[in-house]
Amino acid sequence: MPLSLKWDGHTHTKFCYHGSSAESEAYVDRAIELGFHRYTISEHPPLPAAWLPDERLMAELAMPEAGLPQYMDYVKSIKQKYEGRIQVTTGLELDYLQGSLSYTEAIVDRYQHVLEDVVYSVHYLPGVGGMRSIDFTPADFTANLLSYYGTMEKVVDEYYNHVEAAIEWASGLPMRKRLGHINLIEKFVKELPPIDEAQIKRRLTAIVPLLAKSGVGIDVNTAGLRVPTCGKTYVPAWFMSACSEQGVELVYGSDSHRPEHVGFGYEWFEAQLGR
Repeated sequence: MPLSLKWDGHTHTKFCYHGSSAESEAYVDRAIELGFHRYTISEHPPLPAAWLPDERLMAELAMPEAGLPQYMDYVKSIKQKYEGRIQVTTGLELDYLQGSLSYTEAIVDRYQHVLEDVVYSVHYLPGVGGMRSIDFTPADFTANLLSYYGTMEKVVDEYYNHVEAAIEWASGLPMRKRLGHINLIEKFVKELPPIDEAQIKRRLTAIVPLLAKSGVGIDVNTAGLRVPTCGKTYVPAWFMSACSEQGVELVYGSDSHRPEHVGFGYEWFEAQLGR
């Protein structure tokens, strides 16, 4: 599968409060330096009120309601500034919000005239006291998810159930869409009870035809390589090959939260496509 377009399809901005306060020019300049042709800005939008029991964590994970129009104006200004030098596309990393899909639908309806890319991710599962983040800390995962489900096998199955539901919902989006970091459940694999690789392979194998049928692509997210508790990409190489064989779009994503993250792991992505 030759690469005709060098594209970083998953990046963040100063509107991400668990990232960097750097302006997006620093990110885009880095992308240009590395020879990228397209750069998608895909920030986390607001979450529904009281989505998580922990208000402090909510403030860290998502921008406030008032921030969304400001973000959209900001991305528009970056697009205009770099026109003719690199293609900057307007995106969001939307969340699959079980029981609150109408919240996301309202965001899409409001901005679908400008939204070019959607990374659709599963960050939350039902847990102790309500919805819980799967990627905050190992201790939080243990206290609020593992204790709730009882075993890693049950947590993992629930996660992939959400992924399958996310693919079905995203299939109706009118813009480019891809499933974000499909194996984010492995973020803390080095500090939590082991996950059965056979279980992961079984669930991912069943997901490939769902992606092919839906027109939803895959965010080949390399951020796990720079996470000490993970140490591997969030998309296995064998899964990339299976998706490619079924015509599923594969889009590299640095998931950059700092300018120096842009382009991280691209060589790995390129090498897998060349096999």
